[in-house]
Amino acid sequence: MTSESAETAGSAQTAGEGRVSWRRLLAGFAVTGSAAAVLVVLTAQGVLAANFSVSGMAFTVTADRLDGNGFEQFATLDTMAPDSPNAGDTGGQLVLIVSAIKSASLTNLCQSINLGGTNLKLTAGDNGTPVTATNLVVDSDLLSGDASFNDIDIGQDASTLTRVPGVTGNIGVFGQQARTVTITHLRQNNYATTAATFKLAHLKMSFDPDGC
Repeated sequence: MTSESAETAGSAQTAGEGRVSWRRLLAGFAVTGSAAAVLVVLTAQGVLAANFSVSGMAFTVTADRLDGNGFEQFATLDTMAPDSPNAGDTGGQLVLIVSAIKSASLTNLCQSINLGGTNLKLTAGDNGTPVTATNLVVDSDLLSGDASFNDIDIGQDASTLTRVPGVTGNIGVFGQQARTVTITHLRQNNYATTAATFKLAHLKMSFDPDGC
């Protein structure tokens, strides 16, 4: 099943074609289990559980194009370190959507975080060689772009997902997976990223008044 300019199933479309509001989507998710997010990812040394406290500071990621083989999505709860100054009225917990890709390539990647008055900005994959990653796991509360999926399963229990070996959600949580995914004009609001490998061709990092 392939859909151009598709949104994640069950989400409400916000202003702008292809935009997904994860806050609206997650209202229909039954998130279970511990408040701490436990992401199981494959590393070069084997399977490790990545359980870390997020800073609570969101960062922006954009790319002209993302191509992925092996795709999963499900909801989770991430937690901040105790007494984090970024907790605000969230209680130190963030309801987020996990997007996992077995192998991914990204063209013209940009990542930035607002530090107050300036942005720490990273760019890569903009000189003819895309950024590549394996077992890429991203926690987001907003994603937009024009998406196309092949062989997609929507509504699968997150604990039974199989497209990214070693990465599953909690039992009873809404999930979906696909054999391949392509997203153009990608834009994400992220809180965490993990990967087994992450290769950034033509990497540049600098402070910049403008973010991505």
